[in-house]
Amino acid sequence: MKKNGQIAGGRRARYRTGVPEVSYRPTPGRPPGLEVLDLPGLAARARERERPLTAPVRPAFHLVVAVRGGRLDCAVDFTAYSLAAGDWLWVWPGQVLHFPDGPGTGDATVLVFPTGFPSAATDALIRDGEHAPYRLITPDPARGASLLRLLDALAEEHADLGDLSLEAYVETLRDLLAVILVRLVHLADPLRHGRTGGGEPFRRFRRAVEEGFGRSHRVEEYAARLGYSPRTLTRATRAALGCGAKRFIDDRVLLEAKRLLIHTALPPAVVGERIGFGYPTAFSAFFRRRTGMTPTEFRSLTKP
Repeated sequence: MKKNGQIAGGRRARYRTGVPEVSYRPTPGRPPGLEVLDLPGLAARARERERPLTAPVRPAFHLVVAVRGGRLDCAVDFTAYSLAAGDWLWVWPGQVLHFPDGPGTGDATVLVFPTGFPSAATDALIRDGEHAPYRLITPDPARGASLLRLLDALAEEHADLGDLSLEAYVETLRDLLAVILVRLVHLADPLRHGRTGGGEPFRRFRRAVEEGFGRSHRVEEYAARLGYSPRTLTRATRAALGCGAKRFIDDRVLLEAKRLLIHTALPPAVVGERIGFGYPTAFSAFFRRRTGMTPTEFRSLTKP
């Protein structure tokens, strides 16, 4: 069951310069690309990194969590989720993740993979899932059973490293994972198939915004850099996501502002500087316009 809420800020003092990023590391002795773990295995990996599951981190890789039983509480960015059997959670690279109670009582399978592991064709099909409104996906019973069968097949093939050539082994994992991911994206945003996706202009614009939102918030600057007109970027963004290019930029800026306000102790003025505002008053006005409160008021909501 999905539960909206704010993350407690009791650990904020530990993250004064930003949310720690965790890079992808394959299991020693295994080919890189995909890890299939249970929750104790995920917790052990976190301890090896000296970043326990209870601490907020920003993974530089995908995590797909399929809950088979029990309950698992976690938070992605500033939304809290309580997962039960049948729920799936997809955390994309760069999002802030933590499990306030650690593994809890959950029985789950966790898929960990970097952005470059799915094929280019699969990446094109799932890419807009990064902007799906919800991270939590609860399939109907029939689709859920089908997905678990695929997950079991993937886990079985993952465990059987020596039976195939390395190339065949990797392609088998990649293909099974692709079916799961495409299905999850469709379940997360079933209306997506009615949009055109925005094509290459939107893909390039999205990458440029991700790299540059801390310096520029103007559609015209991105258009000039990419060789498109502002109107073209607006049309492409609307086709992909249903909103204009300026709204897309501002949404990304606001998301990062909230991440830093909740998960770090950086002063609001410094948060504003990090996301491209030259003056604290400009950042405060932007934040109030988008949220109805000041950055300080928003941060105060996270206090126990």
